[in-house]
Amino acid sequence: QLQLVESGGGLVQPGGSLRLSCVASGFTLDRHAIGWFRQAPGKEREGVTCINGVDGKTFQADSVKGRFTVSRDNANNTVYLQMNNLEPKDTAVYYCAARHTSFRCSPSRSWYDSWGQGTQVTVSS
Repeated sequence: QLQLVESGGGLVQPGGSLRLSCVASGFTLDRHAIGWFRQAPGKEREGVTCINGVDGKTFQADSVKGRFTVSRDNANNTVYLQMNNLEPKDTAVYYCAARHTSFRCSPSRSWYDSWGQGTQVTVSS
C-alpha cells in the first residue's frame, strides 16, 4: 500500500522555524516526484516546493524562495520541508504528495497520485 505521512507541524511565532517530514511507505521516494502543498482556510491548495526523483532537482514557489528548502533522506525514505523566517501568511495545512509514474515534479496539484493527510502549521504571536 502506497502511503505518505506528514508530521512536524505546530504553532510557531513569526520569524521562527519548523521542519516538516513526509515519510513514505510502499515505495522508495528517490524514484518519485514529491511535492509539498499548503491550503489555508477558504483558499485553494497551492504548490510550495517540490523535488525530482533520481536527480533531486528542486523548485520553489516565489512566495517561499529563500525561506523554505526541500530535501530528501533516502536512507529513511523521508522528504523534509525546512521552513525558516515563517510569516503569518504561511499558516495552512501542509501536505506532501507523490507522482508514481514520473520522477519529474510539478507545482500542479493535479500532477500527483497520492497524498498524505496533512499537518497544521500556525504562525502567530
